[in-house]
Parts: sequence; C-alpha cells; structure tokens
Amino acid sequence: MTEQADAPKPVRLEVKPKTLAMITGGGLLLGAFIVLGWIMPAEYNADPIGVGKLTGVSRIWAPPEKKFDINAGTAQLVHAYDTPWRTDTIEIPLTDFLGGANGSELEYKVAMKTGATLIYSWEVIGAKKASDFHYDFHGHTLDKLDMTVATYKQSYGLKAQGALTAPFDGIEGWQFSNSSDDNLVVRLKLAGFYELIPDGQEGNLAGIVANVPAAQARPNFKRP
Repeated sequence: MTEQADAPKPVRLEVKPKTLAMITGGGLLLGAFIVLGWIMPAEYNADPIGVGKLTGVSRIWAPPEKKFDINAGTAQLVHAYDTPWRTDTIEIPLTDFLGGANGSELEYKVAMKTGATLIYSWEVIGAKKASDFHYDFHGHTLDKLDMTVATYKQSYGLKAQGALTAPFDGIEGWQFSNSSDDNLVVRLKLAGFYELIPDGQEGNLAGIVANVPAAQARPNFKRP
C-alpha cells in the first residue's frame, strides 16, 4: 500500500442552518438572561425579570450610605404621645359685622400637652376680600394667676395651613373676626394629638360643635 492510501481521510462536520440558528439564538437568550437576571440587579439596581430578587443577587448592589446623627441638632425629631391621634372638621358660622362681637367674632381652641403636634388648615367660605377677615393664632396656659401667652400670627386673610408644636400645657387656637357685611363660615380641619374643649369652657365659650354642618355647629347662638 502506498503512503497516500494509508493516510486517514479528513472528517467533515456539517451543521445544518436550522441547527446553527438554534445554537446562535440560544446563546443570545442565555446572554440576555445573564444580563437581565444577574448583571443589572447586581450592578445597576434594576431587576426587570425578578431573578435578582428571587436569587438574592440584587442585595449585592447598595448605594453609599451616610448616617445621620439624630442627636446632632437641638430639636427632638421623634415624639411619642399619650394623647390619641384624631382628626376633626369644625365649621364656625360668623355673622356680618352688624352681629356685634358675639356674632361676628369667635375664639376656638383645643387642649394640648407640651410637645404635642397639631396640623391644621382653615378657609373662609363666603368671603369676598381678605382685608375683611382678621385672625389671631395664639395659645396660653390655663393658670389665670400666672398665665403664659404665645402669639404665633396675627393677620388678615381667607385661609392658612401649617403645624404647631405646643410649647406648654394649655389651649391653642384662633380668634376669628369678620368685619364684612356678609355672613361667613370658617371651615377648620385639624389632625394630631389634642383634645376638643367641651361647650362653655375656656377656648370654646361659644359652644361650637365639631364634625357637624355649620347650621348645627353653633346651637347656643341667637342673632340679635
């Protein structure tokens, strides 16, 4: 036999186009799965297919943290209260200025403990000009022999909103005064840690009833 005859014949591997397409497609799918399921959750905090959360890979990614010292400032940031949380809507009807001090003016307050928080908003219904409506936002202790008074804001206007942290045990609220020739309603919304003052006591001498329509909120008032 000749040397040429004894040489092995080369093996030719034939891959069908369909098989090649499946291999290529599978590789692309596997690559996309790795990118979406592992790389994106770990490197970019994105988990479009949920694999990062399922496998725990997303926990690898974490932004840099800077600890805030809650004791660094002078104000206490966290408060705990014994008084239950509550919300109320109070509609206060006021007569026009001809109704006199008992009709066109009224003081409404709530009872609060030192450090308690009150969130409020109020608006005047039926008013035409802000200059016709005056309010005095203030509070005071109940010891008449040694009373502490705090005045927060005195101004004209038809609405206000904000929050108050009580500086002492006492009552906090508003004196509303209508100097227009229209009957008005003050709609006061409260939320926080406070107590409503009963009818006839300091802070609610007018006997305003909370959480009822304005027509029912001032049952003790008789217009002269």
